[in-house]
Amino acid sequence: MKTSQIRVERIALREWLVLSVLILLFTAGLLYFKTLERSDLVLYDRLMQLNTRPARDDIIIVGIDSHSLSELGKWPWPRQRHAELIKQINAAQPLAIGMDFVFSEAEERHDQFQNGDQQLAEALISSNSVVLPLISENAGRGLTTVKPIPLLSSAASQLAHINLELDKDGVVRSVFLREGMNGEWWPHFALALADVGSGIVPGTETYLPGERLSASLRNAKPEPGTWQRDYLMHIPFAGSSGHFRTVPYVSVLRGEVPAEFFKGKYVLVGPTASAMADSFPTPVSGNEGMIAGVEINANILAALLDRHSIDAAPAGYLYLLNLVAVAVALLAYQLLSPRKALLATALVAAITVIGSWASLRYSGYWAPPTATLLALVIAYPLWSWRRLEAAIRFLADEFRVLDKEPHLLPEFIDEDEVKPVRALTDTLEQSINAMREAVDRVRDLRQFVSDSLASLPDATLVTTTDGNVLLSNQPALDYFAGIGMPKVNDALVPYLFAKMSGPQNTEYAPDSSFSWWDLLDIKHTKAMSQGIEVRDPQGRDLLIKSAPSYNGEKQLVGWIVSMIDITSVRAAERSRDETLHFISHDMRAPQASILALLELQRDSSTALPTEEFMSRIEKASRSTLGLADNFVHLAQAESQDYRFEEADFQDILLVATEEMWTLARSKNIRIQTQIADEEFPVTVDRSLMTRVLTNLLSNAIKYSPRDTTIKCSLLLEQNLADSTIVCSITDQGYGITHADQAKLFQRFQRFKANDQPKNDGVGLGMVFVKAVLDRHLAKIDFISAPNEGTTFTIRMPADLE
Repeated sequence: MKTSQIRVERIALREWLVLSVLILLFTAGLLYFKTLERSDLVLYDRLMQLNTRPARDDIIIVGIDSHSLSELGKWPWPRQRHAELIKQINAAQPLAIGMDFVFSEAEERHDQFQNGDQQLAEALISSNSVVLPLISENAGRGLTTVKPIPLLSSAASQLAHINLELDKDGVVRSVFLREGMNGEWWPHFALALADVGSGIVPGTETYLPGERLSASLRNAKPEPGTWQRDYLMHIPFAGSSGHFRTVPYVSVLRGEVPAEFFKGKYVLVGPTASAMADSFPTPVSGNEGMIAGVEINANILAALLDRHSIDAAPAGYLYLLNLVAVAVALLAYQLLSPRKALLATALVAAITVIGSWASLRYSGYWAPPTATLLALVIAYPLWSWRRLEAAIRFLADEFRVLDKEPHLLPEFIDEDEVKPVRALTDTLEQSINAMREAVDRVRDLRQFVSDSLASLPDATLVTTTDGNVLLSNQPALDYFAGIGMPKVNDALVPYLFAKMSGPQNTEYAPDSSFSWWDLLDIKHTKAMSQGIEVRDPQGRDLLIKSAPSYNGEKQLVGWIVSMIDITSVRAAERSRDETLHFISHDMRAPQASILALLELQRDSSTALPTEEFMSRIEKASRSTLGLADNFVHLAQAESQDYRFEEADFQDILLVATEEMWTLARSKNIRIQTQIADEEFPVTVDRSLMTRVLTNLLSNAIKYSPRDTTIKCSLLLEQNLADSTIVCSITDQGYGITHADQAKLFQRFQRFKANDQPKNDGVGLGMVFVKAVLDRHLAKIDFISAPNEGTTFTIRMPADLE
């Protein structure tokens, strides 16, 4: 990686970290100071409208609607009429009756024989299941409790408050289930109905939701005249106006509703007509605007009976939800492209809102996501701006550097081409245009290199560092096609030369350990630049040369291999040698042969042009260093410089599986680990042992078809003498034939079945594995069969001391 690229990546990472910290602090500040409380309430209302539930069948509202007012006259009605209504309902044996009226004053008597209060009290006593409301009132002397008149208070089954909690925006979202003063507490109207219907004594409820007062306030002696409240419950509205079954007051009074309709039901009697002004805005009001108080009480009663409530999410959970969501989006900015990052931002926002709704509906916790939404709205434009600035700066810097390099090719200017007006283009477009010119220049240079390679008279190959052919000219294609190798590109150079004889140079004697991989070995650069003489299967003499190719950072990126047909030259030399031998009786034959070879080498007709030689280097300048890495790792494995340390083998295995996760994911291969719940102490060179496991896992992935599973197991075998750690890696791959198994740990061995796709590699991985394990006094064996997979088992001494 180039130094400039590393510097740019470090700057980008630093900017991302700074932006991430600032955005996370901003999000935490929004949550801490509750800056978006009004926005939270608006979103809460919208989600509550999506959170409706079916109405309970056992809750009935007897409404004083417009029809009842038109039939029975103006309000208030005689209490005798309420007594008749209670008798009518009570005949069906309901669970509880709630009269949502305040009877704080005695009724005026117009007839000495008819006492409405007395009749109503008798009806209440007869029913023994009627709840009457009370209210608090400030008459200029502080708060006082306004109860029904004593006659009715004593006759009612329970007294309850009907207060509702209004938020800052005037919307009813919550209620206190217990209120009182001077040490006397009253349940809420809906709670009292639930208690009466279930036969529960007030104050002994097993389920009482809501946020409680602090212990200090509950235990403190109440101040006189102070209204106290406890158990703040957020109302989980089941629906809006008309959600619960409602029958007109007048229809019940006239007996038009069957008596069994109220059997086993909770009956709430109260005004529903808009003219009576007992209505409030709620989160679920929607277009209706307001809901009658008796319907709000029905919603509260349904929530208590369903044991369904809404609580504010704990502060820790709220911070975690918002900060994690923002952090995920910020991570997407760093890892994904701008378009994918935008989609990720939208996805995170949607998931956050849906998660908040799901939490509200299914777990009863309200976790507002507005802090996350605002943070995402701010974060993405900021990050896009910084990335745009970085892109402009990078393009300008790179073009300046590229423009300073020598122009190897002449540049032609089309006089008829219309040049853009620079004054009307922004900085980014100018940088893009400059980079486009640079890309065109590189493209022209690439075409020049390709044409130069194609025009060379000798067969020439351009390879990667591991020997895979990238480019080949027409003479090379024609030559290999003539010896039965039509596929040249992507082939390995040693494979192409495998049928040729060994080198005939004196430097490589027949008993020397020459390998065709020496063409790609930096240690043999000098010898290979001079060339080695070989003979192909058709008996032709060839001079093969190779030279390394480096990039601008002086890193090896590839090789250039050329083949010169010297058959005619060698034939002439052999004829000349025979003549010289005949003349000099074999005494001057070696010297004459050397002089003839030197004379040939000085001949310019057989030498490569310098410019063409440099063009080939340019062509292969972007290749990788894979082969050099394999040799370096193998050299390290075979060296004496091991750094042993104590480690847990399962940590090394897990690190190796993590490193191979991306490669496995590319083929949809699952890596499963089966590790016993214990420690696996060893003394190893951690780096080299990790490389051993990654090599085995990499081979398992490369030589396995897609959608398979690789299993990694680890166990500790203990006996009296010693303890052994056993690590097994099993794949579902193509397997190894019996003939190839004996060559598995030999250099430059690559195996491939007929139905197996091609895999890169030079055959040094298993040699490295064996070398490292031998130095650790460990053993490796395997079981394999074609199309049945392979299992490698490592047995390593455990360090239990």
